Amino acid sequence: MQSLQHSNTHNSSLEKVILVVEDDDSIGSMLLETLSQETPYKTVLVNDGFQALQAVRSTKPDLFITDYRLPNMNGIELYDRLRRTRNFDDTPAIIMSAYLPEEEVRKRQLIGLSKPFEIDEFLETIEKLIQ
Repeated sequence: MQSLQHSNTHNSSLEKVILVVEDDDSIGSMLLETLSQETPYKTVLVNDGFQALQAVRSTKPDLFITDYRLPNMNGIELYDRLRRTRNFDDTPAIIMSAYLPEEEVRKRQLIGLSKPFEIDEFLETIEKLIQ
């Protein structure tokens, strides 16, 4: 069941949503658990780019976190498709990979995290981007 996304009150951190796109179940579970325990944000986890495109139809995330190597569509392709959606012009994104495409990340001014990464660095990056 979806929680209320629109509220007449000010936007509190409890209303903020992070969309995580990760096809590795163990990494996805670890990220979901970390975010639910260490942040006040709602987290939505999906396994591929197509599921992410479906998820944004009903939820407007305040932050995208995506793996680069995904089935059918890589994280850069997903990011480009999301950016072409008018509502996501200013939504920040973190792209994670053991093999970051540095040039593509720089060109799009994304935040790149190389796997494996430190959880503290991950959480600090989220806090900077989601404010």
